[in-house]
Amino acid sequence: MALEITDSNFEELVLKADKPVLIDFWAEWCGPCRMVGPVVDEIANEYEGKAVVGKVNVDNNPDISVRFGIRNIPALLFFKNGEIVDKQIGAVPKSVLVEKLDKQL
Repeated sequence: MALEITDSNFEELVLKADKPVLIDFWAEWCGPCRMVGPVVDEIANEYEGKAVVGKVNVDNNPDISVRFGIRNIPALLFFKNGEIVDKQIGAVPKSVLVEKLDKQL
């Protein structure tokens, strides 16, 4: 299961992470987000111990969303050493996300 990332724990869980990080920016009212959500949870289980995988509810955490200019969701950001190294906007197959995450390992 993906971690719940919030405005208050973002720095600790994402920016200070010693592993690659995949963050899914989503909202309950977003149809494509509901398609991507289970895929992100699968990736979280498969990459446990190798990468940090989390979700940010944009409605509940506006600070992070504004900070990274999230205007369209689902938006998936890939971080390494506290920096954005890749991103994916919109629903895509799991293989696309796994390929992007594997590049950061």
